[in-house]
Amino acid sequence: MGKQMTEMLKGTLEGMVLAILAVQPAHGYEITAQLRDQGFTDLVEGTVYALLIRIEQRGYVDVTKEPSEKGPPRKVYTLNAQGREYLEEFWNTWSFLAERLEQLRQEGK
Repeated sequence: MGKQMTEMLKGTLEGMVLAILAVQPAHGYEITAQLRDQGFTDLVEGTVYALLIRIEQRGYVDVTKEPSEKGPPRKVYTLNAQGREYLEEFWNTWSFLAERLEQLRQEGK
């Protein structure tokens, strides 16, 4: 990932993770794997885990523990009502920015 991609990802990763959780509950490794499958191959697991701690502290997710065959129980994150509200705000903001960026791109041609 180039520096520009890394910087843009910082501002959108939270929304991307919440969007994944809007589909189904998941643990950190599953979320990281889904993002990598989407093309974010250089994404470090630690980045996702740090973000999960933040969204948990902000009250956007509910957390349960699931037994693991290898090691301690895994935290499973489920998007809650507050998280869905925040995600809706994220998508509204994203749409606004995407429209303006496309407008600027078209004007620059």
